[in-house]
Amino acid sequence: MQNGYDYKALINILCSYDSEEDWFEFKSSNSNPEIIGKDISALSNSAALSDHPYGYMIWGIKDGNHEIIGTTFKPKTEKKGNDELLGWLSTQSYPRLVLDFIELEMEGKRIVVLEIPAAQKEPQRFCDKEYIRIGSSTRELRNYPEKERLLWKRFDNVPSEMLIAQSDLKEEEISYLLDFDSYFILQNLPLPSSLRGKIERFIDEKFLIVNDSKTYSITFLGALLFARNLNHFPSLAMKAIRIILYKGKGKLNAVNDVSLTAGYAVSFSVALDTASNMLKKGEIIDSAIRKDVIRIPIQAVREVLANTLIHQDLSDRGAGPMIEIFDNRLEGSNPGMLLVPKDRIIDAPPKARNEALAAFLRRLHIVEERGSGFDRIEEAMEAYHLPSPAIDTDETFTRIKLFFYEEFSEWKLEDRIWTVYLSSCLKYIEGEYLTNADLRERFNIKASNSSIVSRILNEALASGKIRIYDEIGGKKSRKYIPYWA
Repeated sequence: MQNGYDYKALINILCSYDSEEDWFEFKSSNSNPEIIGKDISALSNSAALSDHPYGYMIWGIKDGNHEIIGTTFKPKTEKKGNDELLGWLSTQSYPRLVLDFIELEMEGKRIVVLEIPAAQKEPQRFCDKEYIRIGSSTRELRNYPEKERLLWKRFDNVPSEMLIAQSDLKEEEISYLLDFDSYFILQNLPLPSSLRGKIERFIDEKFLIVNDSKTYSITFLGALLFARNLNHFPSLAMKAIRIILYKGKGKLNAVNDVSLTAGYAVSFSVALDTASNMLKKGEIIDSAIRKDVIRIPIQAVREVLANTLIHQDLSDRGAGPMIEIFDNRLEGSNPGMLLVPKDRIIDAPPKARNEALAAFLRRLHIVEERGSGFDRIEEAMEAYHLPSPAIDTDETFTRIKLFFYEEFSEWKLEDRIWTVYLSSCLKYIEGEYLTNADLRERFNIKASNSSIVSRILNEALASGKIRIYDEIGGKKSRKYIPYWA
C-alpha cells in the first residue's frame, strides 16, 4: 500500500474508463484463491506490458456499468487450507510479490482493492505458470507468443534505473522524499521559484513519471541520485553508501561504520571525505606546517567509490556499494559481476551497468565517460609506488582492493606480478613498451638493485601475463608487452 495514497480517487478514475483495461479488473465477491492467483500473474504482466507501475483487482464494483455495489469478500479472514490467503498467494507467486489488500468504504459500501506491482525483470508466475489478460479474460501467456515476445522486449528495454521506487505520490510528498534544491545547486543552475518548476525539470530528467491518476512516481534513478533518505524507499534501502573502518586486517573488529543515506549526487563528496579521514595515519611537520598523511591516493579512492556506484547490480536488493578500510588495504565492493574480462580492465571500452546513473554523475564530474576510471586508479597507485589495484569477481559481486604497504618487501608475489602486467598494459595502449627501468621507477627501486626487478620480470614471464617484445641490448634493455598484445 502506498502511504497516504487516495484509493477512493483511484477507484473513481478507474470507473471513468469505458471498460476494464488489461491492468485492472472489477469483481463482486469472488474469493476463489486459484482464480485470484492467476489474475495476480495476469494483471502484473499486463501492467508491465502497458507501462503501468501497478495492476489492480477491485471487489465491490459491478463490471459493465461500474456501479458501486459493495462486496462480502473479507481477505483477512479468507484461507487456503490452513494458510492465510495473502500469505498463500505470496508463496505461490514468483518472483515473490509484496501484495496488499486495502479495505475502504465508498457510498456506505465495502470495497476491497488488491494492489499488484508490475512485473519487472521476468514474467510474473502463479503456481509455475504465466498468465496475461486478453480482453476481460485471464489466459496462459504461452498461448499468446506475440504478447510474450513483447513482454520480454519490454523487460529488455527497461533499465533498472527506470524501475519505480515509489509511486502514486502527491507534489508535497515528492518534495519530502527528494532533495530538489541540490540538483540545481550542484550544477550551478538558477533555482526555480515554484515547486512546479522543480518537478518539471525532474520529469525531463526521468527522475519522476506522471501517472494516469495525475500523481507521480519516483524512478530508481531519481531516488538513487537525490533521495533525502534512501531508507524511505524499501527497494533501495540497501543501496546507501556504507563505509566501515576496521582495526587489523580482518573483519572481526569494526571501529567505525557509517551509512550515508542521502542520494549519491548529494552524498558522494561526504563519502569521499569520510573515507579520506579514515585513511589518515597521522601528521608530518613540513616547514613548520602540519600536514595529514593519507595512506593511498585520494584520486584512487574517488575512482573506486564511483565504480562501486555505477557498476552495481540494482536488481540485487540485498546488497549495495561498500567501502571497507583495513590496516593494510581499502576494498570497494558492489553487487554484480565485472562487465569486462579482468585481464582487459585497463583497455576495455566504456561499459556501465547503469548508464543513466553514470551519465548524470558525469555531468557532476564525479565519473568520466571514457572508460578511464581503472586507468586513473592505476596511475594514482603508480605515483605512490603502491601495488596495482587487485580485482575479485564472480557472478554476484565485484571487489577492488587497494593495498598500502610501507616497504616494497611487504608486497606479495601476486601483487608484484599483477602490477607488472597492468604496467605493461598501460605502456602498450600508450604505444610504448615496458622495460626494467620502467619497473624500477614503478617499484621505487634503485638502479643498483635492478636484479630484483629482473627476477620479478622472470616471475611475470613464467606466469604467462607478459611476453618479451624485443631482446636487443641484453636483459636490462628488453621490452615487454602484455600476453594478448
